[in-house]
Amino acid sequence: MPKLHLTKVAFACRDCEALQQRIANRASNGELRVATRMRPKRAAELIGGNLYWIVKHRLVAGIEILRFEDRDDGRIDIVCSAEFVPVSPMPRRAHQGWRYLEESDAPGSEDDATGLGALPPRLYGRLASLALV
Repeated sequence: MPKLHLTKVAFACRDCEALQQRIANRASNGELRVATRMRPKRAAELIGGNLYWIVKHRLVAGIEILRFEDRDDGRIDIVCSAEFVPVSPMPRRAHQGWRYLEESDAPGSEDDATGLGALPPRLYGRLASLALV
């Protein structure tokens, strides 16, 4: 059965390294908790999938979704592995909250030899707007 994933904007992260540092700082016991207001309707399908992060209008990394837990304040924690996995960047519009991402649309591994991950975000954005990447 194909995996289902989520995408989420890494608010105020300037680059992939800042996101990696943020995840490392917030991780506890090898897990990262990401709070959300609503439990995804397809939560069971998301276990084992990834939470992909968007930085500067491109998917740059993923972390594995382990489970969902209710919080005392009525919100939901998306409990993820703290293992930061860079991926081959893909253009993606910013959005609020999270969005589903089907397996067929998920990014590949970072070492695809294209060199796209090394491009500055601004240049990558301009190339993407011209449909060159």
